[in-house]
Amino acid sequence: MELIETKIKGCVLFKPAGFSDSEEYSYETFNLKEFNNSTGLDVNFVQDNHSLSLYGVLRGLHFQMGEHAQAKLVRVLRGEVLDVVLDLRPESSTFGKYFSVVLSEENRLQLFIPRGFAHGFVVLSSIAEFFYMCDNYYNKQSECGVLFNDLELNIDWRLSESDIIISEKDRENPPFSTIKKALL
Repeated sequence: MELIETKIKGCVLFKPAGFSDSEEYSYETFNLKEFNNSTGLDVNFVQDNHSLSLYGVLRGLHFQMGEHAQAKLVRVLRGEVLDVVLDLRPESSTFGKYFSVVLSEENRLQLFIPRGFAHGFVVLSSIAEFFYMCDNYYNKQSECGVLFNDLELNIDWRLSESDIIISEKDRENPPFSTIKKALL
């Protein structure tokens, strides 16, 4: 498993090693011992989530507060998404900055997102299956969000807003300025 640093400290890309030819492919998607050794972390994933979405569906930006915060390891099983993380760690030099990366079935990249980040993705292919492991259980009372099209963040989702399909709940997420005040 190849580790690739990102511009946001703590967010790390992984490229699994494996075999592929015109008839098949095979690779190890996760190995806890190798993951913990390469990151220096002691992560214990306790929940897996799998979603299927159509072109233009945007989910996010989501996070959980306090003791229910989650670290995630995300990947795409089928299709292609633009994955976006927003640093919400007040002590971080990249607080309020975002990082984005295309995750796809072709590139097989996985993104580790530590606790303290908002997360979202938009589907760039006709359909996408998205899979992620979490190190803490989902807790509805702790869920929060940041408005996907917040002008202060100016996230480039690579699609025009008219092509984006987003839930009413995510359209009503507060702006980053509100979240920033709560965190500082």
